[in-house]
Formats: sequence, structure tokens, C-alpha cells
Amino acid sequence: MSNPQQLRYTKEHEWLSDAVDGVATIGITEFAANALGDVVYAQLPAVGDTVTAGETCGELESTKSVSDLYSPVTGEVVEANQDVVDDPSLVNTAPFEGGWLFKVRVAGEPDDLLTVDEYTAFSAGN
Repeated sequence: MSNPQQLRYTKEHEWLSDAVDGVATIGITEFAANALGDVVYAQLPAVGDTVTAGETCGELESTKSVSDLYSPVTGEVVEANQDVVDDPSLVNTAPFEGGWLFKVRVAGEPDDLLTVDEYTAFSAGN
């Protein structure tokens, strides 16, 4: 499993891109996608919703279980990935590319995001 170097991670297994013009992209890690199994349904936050760092903002349902989706940052949702809603398996096949979940205009970043090395060590212990 290879986690991209340029992303930051949460202990809830979400990833966050660097903000471009104040907007960051959010998804779940390959570790989380593998743990979930085949994702069959994605409930994502809607455009215009306000999300809060560390709070639930949606859910992913797999053939094994339902898992809450947490926002790593606080801000306003500016885009939800309709491709994932239409084909949730993208979360499994391309969690860092086409399987991204939503984009947020970031209002404030928490200080508890992990680097790739910190996340890799953390996920290896779970």
C-alpha cells in the first residue's frame, strides 16, 4: 500500500490535499477502503453544507459494514464527487484519484493531521 507523499492524513483514515485557492480535496485512504471491503453506497455532504473538523459528514456503506465519514477540516463543501455517488466502487479502485469524496473551502485546519510517514506507522499498528 502506497500513500501519496503530498497528502496529509487523519487517524480516522481520511486524506486531505493541500488547498488550492483555499479549496482542499478529501477522500479515504487505501487502508480504509481495503478495511471496508466493496463500497456499494456513498452518502456525501451536499454542496453548501458546512463541515467541522473531526465531525461526521457522511457515510460509506460496504458489503461488510457502514462507516462514518469524518471531515479533516472545517469549511464549506464546494463539490461532492458525483462519480462516486454513481459508482461507489471508485473508492476501492482509485481512493487517491477518481475515488475522492468531496472538496471544501477550508476555514481552518486542525493541527493534528499526520504526514505520510506518521500515517503509515499509525495504520500499520491497526
